[in-house]
Amino acid sequence: MIEHKSPVDIERMRVTGQFVGQVLAELADLAEVGVDLLDLEQHARRRIKERGATSCYWDYEPSFGKGPFRNVVCLSVNDAVLHGLPHRYKLRDGDLLTMDMAVTVDGWSADSARSVVVGTPSAEDLRLIEATETALDAAIEVARPGNKLGDISAAIGAVAAAYGYPVNLEFGGHGIGRTMHEDPHIPNDGRPGRGWKLRPGLTIAIEPWFAAGTDRIVYDPDGWTIRSADGSRAAHSEHTVAVTESDPIVLTRIDGPKDAS
Repeated sequence: MIEHKSPVDIERMRVTGQFVGQVLAELADLAEVGVDLLDLEQHARRRIKERGATSCYWDYEPSFGKGPFRNVVCLSVNDAVLHGLPHRYKLRDGDLLTMDMAVTVDGWSADSARSVVVGTPSAEDLRLIEATETALDAAIEVARPGNKLGDISAAIGAVAAAYGYPVNLEFGGHGIGRTMHEDPHIPNDGRPGRGWKLRPGLTIAIEPWFAAGTDRIVYDPDGWTIRSADGSRAAHSEHTVAVTESDPIVLTRIDGPKDAS
């Protein structure tokens, strides 16, 4: 069932979204050569505890996972792109790191992800990240009343095609609000003019992710970390977005330098 939120509900989600965006920005600043992934995990745990928030990932146990997820942020390196399980690993020069975090504050959730290059970036990795960010912006632009879910999917797919990247349809965007994952599912490619008609109050997490060389994925033995099947690099960008009577509101885009805690 798709739940449409009131303007008051959306403002409450914005509070959560600002916190998520701020913590991701902090993690991006901390992600330097020699920093351990578990140190980033501990920073996120500390910030969530200080805020009195609840991680949406802790004890998360979907059908595709291996037991409950016992971390608060997904950290995926290089050919890993989704659900990266934080582990003892020191970041190296040139690593492509994706950070994905979702929390609930006062009963309302927000979800966001960003990819960064640690140390010295390659042109190929920067282009891959740029493609996901461009696709995200294009999808947000069409998240307006009267359009369809297919328009969002098609906008993402068109950017992927323009950059020459294949698209996996197994994992994509989703509704969000009182919980991290709500209806509807939003594939990262599709046909314009198809699917659910967008109405004010719809809140969704839009999350284009691409691997440079394939649309096929494989799982690590940990049962969580998803990688490109050919070992090519992968990147992921995500925002929580509200459809309104006018322009879409990007709830996880930081409004300014103020502390969201």
